[in-house]
Amino acid sequence: MSTPALLGIAAGGIALLLILIVRWQVHAFVAMMLVSLLLALATQMPTGEIISTLVAGMGGTLGSVAILVALGSMLGRMIEVSGGAASLAQRFTQILGPARVPAALTAAALVLAIPVFFDVGFIIVVPIVYGFCKAAGVDPVKYGLPVAGIMLAVHVVVPPHPGIVGGAAIVSGDVGWITLLGLAICLPLAPLAQVTAKWLNRRHYPMLPTTAEQFANFGSGATTSAGTSRTPGVGTVLTLILVPLILIMLGTTGATLLPKGDGLRTLLGFIGAPIFALMVALGLSFVLVARRMGWTMAKTNDVMESALPPAATVILVTGAGGVLAKVLTVSGIGAALSQVLVATHLPLLLMGFVISLVLRAAQGSATVAILTTCGLLAEAIASGGYSALQVALLTVAIGFGGLGLSHVNDSGFWIVTRYLGLSVGDGLRSWTVLTTVLGVAGFLLTALLWALLT
Repeated sequence: MSTPALLGIAAGGIALLLILIVRWQVHAFVAMMLVSLLLALATQMPTGEIISTLVAGMGGTLGSVAILVALGSMLGRMIEVSGGAASLAQRFTQILGPARVPAALTAAALVLAIPVFFDVGFIIVVPIVYGFCKAAGVDPVKYGLPVAGIMLAVHVVVPPHPGIVGGAAIVSGDVGWITLLGLAICLPLAPLAQVTAKWLNRRHYPMLPTTAEQFANFGSGATTSAGTSRTPGVGTVLTLILVPLILIMLGTTGATLLPKGDGLRTLLGFIGAPIFALMVALGLSFVLVARRMGWTMAKTNDVMESALPPAATVILVTGAGGVLAKVLTVSGIGAALSQVLVATHLPLLLMGFVISLVLRAAQGSATVAILTTCGLLAEAIASGGYSALQVALLTVAIGFGGLGLSHVNDSGFWIVTRYLGLSVGDGLRSWTVLTTVLGVAGFLLTALLWALLT
């Protein structure tokens, strides 16, 4: 099929998806599955491969997301129902003052995002965001939007996250330089995320009914079986949050510093796996929360089970986003876009950013966009006689391309919008705009460093 035909089909598919969800109020899961099927048929994908592609898209996404969302939601629910999140929020609000809380949360999110994948980190900090928002009397989107934005910025340009590390390997980029440059650029992006989110939040975004109910009930039931309050202290809550983050950090550090086959690297990789880290934290919550609260095992099970219905919607919608992304990739739409852009012969730094940005918009995954772009430009970079610093800057520019235009085919879009209570339309007006502003700003800062340093 010709490139113009593929691009036209892709544009029509995305337009149909938005009409189904925004205009006709079709459930996002149903709409994405339907559009994925129609796109597969329209691009003449072999009939025998369509269903297997849909299943592969769902399975590939849920394999990494479902367990994390379930465990993270259970841990968050334990912290929430015990009153621990509210206690932490009240304590730090008293120390910092209400005006400094959003900036402090965003700064903390930048640090926490370095060792932890975006989805995992955001799920872990959601109950804390809820607690601070509850204490301040504001909707979760007020504090949650800049937190999510800076966490995703770190995810796309700072090792040891997979997209930027894999991209560096493809173009023979120096990971040390990329780390220094990525962190240096993300530092000014943190206040930009805060300012942009504040500007976007000038308008009111009505919370989705399920999120509104969840947020309204947040922190309720913080009593023991005897009816007396034994809310976990700040130290307990921080322990439950930091333990999985520290374990994950050990795993990623081992993978970065130790050679393959090293026994210690294997051990650290096991204990640093996000699933294992969250299971450890959930086990600690039995001791530090359930026992302190005087809950019976039946009560504890009820609390954890109550976290699953809201999580189920996030899991299913995220999986459907993976299906759509898989179809867009397998159908050749992403490759067609890349070929069109390469033929424009833009300056290499700009071309890397634009190709990555367009691929991100086309198939959803920032990691895939970064890896694909690095593969497309690897020969041009290798034959260009660039210094190690220049190659690092080119890689970072490609990384920032993978940050922008997060929308309905991105699993992260659904995780952020569902937990913050945003409809699809409001998510496009807020989260998509924020990621694009941060991506463009990150690229402009990269281009400035290119001009000054090279």
